[in-house]
This record gives sequence, C-alpha cells and structure tokens, in this order.
Amino acid sequence: MTTGTGSRDGYILIGTIGRAHGLGGHVRVRPFTDDPERFYDLGRALVEADGKLKPYDVDGADVAGDSVTLHFAGVTDRTAAEALNGLSIYVPREEAVELPPGAYFINDLVGCSVEDESGRFLGKLAEVLQHGAADVYVLRGGPGGEVMFPALKAVISDTDVKSKKITVRAERFKEVAVFED
Repeated sequence: MTTGTGSRDGYILIGTIGRAHGLGGHVRVRPFTDDPERFYDLGRALVEADGKLKPYDVDGADVAGDSVTLHFAGVTDRTAAEALNGLSIYVPREEAVELPPGAYFINDLVGCSVEDESGRFLGKLAEVLQHGAADVYVLRGGPGGEVMFPALKAVISDTDVKSKKITVRAERFKEVAVFED
C-alpha cells in the first residue's frame, strides 16, 4: 500500500485543489492518501504556487468517501477559491500521518532500485500509477526498457526504503510485468 505522491524535500504531497465548491470559499480536493479522513485533523497546509509554498490554516474539512472539501482561513469567496484551482497541497514530513507496517509514501519509493532475488537489476522505480485495485510500479533504466508491474505482495518480496531497494520474486515478476519497447 502506498500513500502520498510527488515530493519536495521535507514535504509530503497530500492532494491537489480542484474547483471551488459553493460561494463561501470552499474547494474540492483530490486526495493523495489511502485515508481521506486525515483531512479532518489537518490544521495547516502548504499550498504551492509559482514554485513557492504558502501556509494556509485549514478551518474546515468535509469528507464523504473519497471526496474531500476544504476551507482555508482567509479564502472567503468563490473567486478566491477558484484562484487555487490546480495547486498542490503539502504537509511537512514530520506532520505526515504515521503509516502502518507495509505502507509507504510514494516519494520514498520513487528512485528505489528494483532487482530480483538473485540480485539482477531490473530498473529504478520512476513512477507509481494509482488507477485501480493495485498500484502499478513503472521502472526505467533497466535492461528491459520501461517495465510496468502491479505492486502485489505475491510479486514484491521486500521493500527497504532506507536502502532504496525493492526486491521482487523473479518468476512472479515475469508473469505479470509488461515490457515497453
């Protein structure tokens, strides 16, 4: 399981702001977390605009399933909310939610070397796609060109983000990997 995506040194990307919601300055947010309810506890967020992070106090959140609506202090009308459309929301890494065992922040996974149990280098994890039942890892820079495979326990035998290394089961990997020429 992965959560969060993208990175800036010392920060975790938790979502992107969508369109305004209503007339009072609320915005819809596309969350990048497996637990959207974490937004209820969000007291402050950093919004990236023009390459800079600007702090905003969060004075209201509503979560319904995977749908999140936020209200930032000082954003008082629809026009101000619309100006935030498309911007990214970060939190400092030290304020990120604590992950359960076996869960990782995507930005900690990207850049990991991926190899099979015999030590054969397969590529570096360049991207994590989150579109369905399982995340899909995209490898680049290995002998097979671009390779995609589902991030399943049956395929991945070990993930060590401190050593920046992911080990896969060779047989299972060959069965599910898609090689792009």
